[in-house]
Amino acid sequence: MPLIQLTPAQRKVHRAEAHHLDPVVMVGGDGLTPGVIKEANLALNAHGLIKVRVFSDDRVARETMFQTLADELSAAPIQHIGKLLVLWRPKPEIKKERVEDEDRMPGPRDFKVLKHSSRGGQRPEIKTLRVLGNQRLTAGGQVKRAKPKPKTSVKKRSQT
Repeated sequence: MPLIQLTPAQRKVHRAEAHHLDPVVMVGGDGLTPGVIKEANLALNAHGLIKVRVFSDDRVARETMFQTLADELSAAPIQHIGKLLVLWRPKPEIKKERVEDEDRMPGPRDFKVLKHSSRGGQRPEIKTLRVLGNQRLTAGGQVKRAKPKPKTSVKKRSQT
């Protein structure tokens, strides 16, 4: 698989974005196993930009791991600094079809309301009120049911 070619400016932007990231994939003493490659692929799909920590003291081995990961995962090698490797690959677009249910009503909502005491010296009481889809909350903190549309007579319906 071909490597993604980036300009130095793009690489610099990705290095800056990766600065605060923690390593999500760890390469242990066994080296680059299929499990490690699979986890790195999953992490790239989820995050796009990842850090990989390699627990090996051999710099040449880390360099080959870096190139191997970039080749096998078709990712762009961003940075190799010490035992940290930074890889980037654009995240795949996930298309989710949202099913609209016409009969579905809005769910309940919770509101916090301050109820002031009739006596002036006490603290206001905080109440959580649950308002259903057919209800509304008035300015005074009362829950009222939505009024149904008034029925029109047969005569008025025929006139329109």
